[in-house]
Amino acid sequence: MNNVNVKYFSGYIRNFKSLCDELKIDSTLTREAREEEILKKAFLKWNTDMMNHLYGMFAIAIEADSKVYCIRDQVGQKQMFYAVINGEFVCSGDIDEIVSSEGFEKRLNKRMLQQYLFYGYPIGEETFYEGVYKLKPGYYAVFDGKKVELNRYFKLEFEPDYSKSVDEFAKEIEDVVEEILSEERGDTQLPYKESFLSGGVDSSYLFAASDAQAANTVGYEESGFDESALARHTAEILGKGFNVKMISPEEYFERIPTVVDKMGQPLGDASAVAFSIGCKAVREHAKVVYSGEGIDEFFGGYNAHKREIPKEWTYLTCSHIMSRDVVKSLMLDFDESVDVAEPIAELWSEVQGKDELAKKLTVDISLWLEGDIYLNTDRTSTACGVELHTPFSDLRLFNVARKIPAEYKFMNDQNKYVFRKAASSKLPDEVAFRKKVGFAVPVRKWLADEKFNKPIADKLFGDTSKKFFNQDELNNLWTSYLNGEEQFWGRIYAIYAFLLWYDLKF
Repeated sequence: MNNVNVKYFSGYIRNFKSLCDELKIDSTLTREAREEEILKKAFLKWNTDMMNHLYGMFAIAIEADSKVYCIRDQVGQKQMFYAVINGEFVCSGDIDEIVSSEGFEKRLNKRMLQQYLFYGYPIGEETFYEGVYKLKPGYYAVFDGKKVELNRYFKLEFEPDYSKSVDEFAKEIEDVVEEILSEERGDTQLPYKESFLSGGVDSSYLFAASDAQAANTVGYEESGFDESALARHTAEILGKGFNVKMISPEEYFERIPTVVDKMGQPLGDASAVAFSIGCKAVREHAKVVYSGEGIDEFFGGYNAHKREIPKEWTYLTCSHIMSRDVVKSLMLDFDESVDVAEPIAELWSEVQGKDELAKKLTVDISLWLEGDIYLNTDRTSTACGVELHTPFSDLRLFNVARKIPAEYKFMNDQNKYVFRKAASSKLPDEVAFRKKVGFAVPVRKWLADEKFNKPIADKLFGDTSKKFFNQDELNNLWTSYLNGEEQFWGRIYAIYAFLLWYDLKF
């Protein structure tokens, strides 16, 4: 194998220094040049075992020996889609690049619409476009000119080790966090970094342990949703800079079309719009920004992780916004053959015999984390020109989390207790053991205000909506929400996001 060509790369190789040493690459090369050399020489040396030597986030396409290898990182921090168009294999982290390829005919995948309405995000391998597929995390695809072969190179497995104590695991977390962040600090080509900071322990620990020189958060006038005071307090304790971007409802609703357009697929997660506004604000003074994604899914941070589910049920990820019956009542072309559990079925069968928390975390990392959270953070940051680093999603930290018994993750009425214990080495207890504060957005209240909701109502009851949705049922949903049933806001936002996306793309 002599000719190896890197056709596509998106991401960051965190352990570049050790790889440069091993592969005899000049580590003082420009970042672009060193990454290309790492990928070429790593593939020449290890072939498709290359991915097991990379730590960081990556979506890669390599051409070698008349084949194309399309690769996605182990937990899916970077997006990767593919299609075969007129016999040619096309892959990219930007789905819009694929569907704009010459010869591609856009056709809506109504199966995905039905699944999306249930979950609130595009789940699994299918996408909203027929013929375009998402490469699953921990997989690589090989195209030999005739067919696409999917291969799994990494499997999520939780195997609790009861030989260690909480304190020993906390120390192991500290050591691995330091190893990861020392690599980040050692990248002299990225000399200035900032960090996103909420009121929670994940971003607080990252900010405290990293070389980020200032923190950034978003805030709202609505006090019940605003974490900026908590974030500011943490920054003051750490003696670092702090920036807050206050978001008004006017700015929020004005930003939605841009976010929906750049996302590539509909996403019912309203926090994506706030995150986009935050990224746009950060870009004025920083190009590289840390964010703390991954910890809730690795260590058990959601209340859904503690709730028992009946043994005969399949755990349908920690987030879904409509029941099957509600989806059926809303859709004009409901397909009875579409099973909401289908994207989870194979994975669920693999985790039988594991403890309940291990089952849930495996499902959430494999589907929810990559399908919602990473879709949001990857696409919004990229669209704003911000390079987002998620050090806590590093595989080495997962390899610690996978060994920690469930009892250590839920202790003393705390979620992810052992992680909090590690964080307390850098943070005061009042921050490390602060109860989880979600990244809530006041859109649930703003949507009911007639000053802002006319464009939403126009979409909900416009011509496009009439192609897909039962208008009487949709009107009942809208009316119930306006009459005070606030819990329906997520359904309305998800439907609106789809309709807006459809009008932008079709």
